[in-house]
Amino acid sequence: MHGKSNGWWLAAGVLLLLSAEPAWAQRKTKAQLLRERRATLQRVQETSRILAQTQKQKQASVGQLNALKEKLTVQQGVIKNISSELRYIETDVRQTESQVQQTRQNLEQLKAEYARLIYAGSKTANGYNRLMFLFASESFNQFMLRLRYIRQYTEVRQAQAAQITHTQQRLSTQLVGLKEKQEQKGSLLNNQISEKKNLLTLKTQQDEVVVKLTQQEETLRKELAARQQAIGRLDNLIALRVREEIARAARAAARKAAAANAARSSTAASASRSPAATSRTSPTAEAEAAAVSAAERVDRVTLTPETAELAASFHDNRGQLPWPVGRGFISQRFGRHNHPVLKNVVVENRGVDIQTSAGEAVRAVFSGKVLTVASVPGMNTIVMVQHGDYFTVYAKLRSVSVSEGQTVQARQPIGTVSTDAEGTSEVQFQVWHNSSNLNPENWLGRK
Repeated sequence: MHGKSNGWWLAAGVLLLLSAEPAWAQRKTKAQLLRERRATLQRVQETSRILAQTQKQKQASVGQLNALKEKLTVQQGVIKNISSELRYIETDVRQTESQVQQTRQNLEQLKAEYARLIYAGSKTANGYNRLMFLFASESFNQFMLRLRYIRQYTEVRQAQAAQITHTQQRLSTQLVGLKEKQEQKGSLLNNQISEKKNLLTLKTQQDEVVVKLTQQEETLRKELAARQQAIGRLDNLIALRVREEIARAARAAARKAAAANAARSSTAASASRSPAATSRTSPTAEAEAAAVSAAERVDRVTLTPETAELAASFHDNRGQLPWPVGRGFISQRFGRHNHPVLKNVVVENRGVDIQTSAGEAVRAVFSGKVLTVASVPGMNTIVMVQHGDYFTVYAKLRSVSVSEGQTVQARQPIGTVSTDAEGTSEVQFQVWHNSSNLNPENWLGRK
């Protein structure tokens, strides 16, 4: 019986270890879910602040609608995260319930075995019966075997009693854990119900804003026309500055090469030159003239070793650049897309509009040189930073803390975001490679 009991407990122990392994494997995932939930709740708080800022104005605005859409998206993320946590909790509850049931069965079996031992021991309960059992032996070997049997019998009974106590303690611990998991599940279910109510409230608010904005169609079309004009002015300024920088870099590189070639090829002393020779244009001047002509034909920035290294580093950080603002969300994406309210109206965006809080600092996303600081009607103040043959543009700034020609570092503040009459604080961010307009979302890292 003792051998069978030990074998059964070994098997039971293996089963318990196997059943506990999935719970251990899930702990890391649950920790990740907890971190994601905290990050999502932080986004909820940020979006709520931005939305509250736009709601200060009585009149509905596109900025308010964008903030509501973002909060709806974040709210759906909260609910999805809670649902994932619930699934893990429910799995834990089922596993713990199974473990409790198994432990109870083990306990009942142990008690039954122990009862049989007690019953068998009752027949030799006193010392007289034990002595009679020993001295009734027919040989010394039989006497020693019976003595060993009595000792083992006592040890087995003590071990059974200890196993019963240990199993009862484990059952008590499992019951406490089960209760805690059930309470967690109930709390998460209540949170889920509450968040779903919040989601319905947000959807109602969004529908109300859409109705109000639809009634302001004429105003929205005027705002859109003004925005398109402002974008056109900004595009022209960027194109001009890029062309100027391409030509300037080409001229500088060509002049440097021409001067080096002239220095290497000059063999005659100035005193020995003929009058005819002095009247001709010098080789350096001819090379510089050729450089100016060539500069008008190139379509990319001529890089020096230093600027080439900077451009390569910028390219290597694709998808990892910090956001130009510390908090906020993309309210209008890159490229062509439908207007959020006006039907059959397609708008085009050269960059991304990031809606944020009033007074938020705008930061350079990478080290470089400030190429331009200018005022563009409809776009407020803009800053253009050069990173070799890459350019980043920051528009809709209220104030600027850098100047042209200044070197800036990544995450260095370059100004503050502006807030329009409707209470919307928004910065437009663009990325260019020479004269090619790029999608900034492919360059920014995940928030």
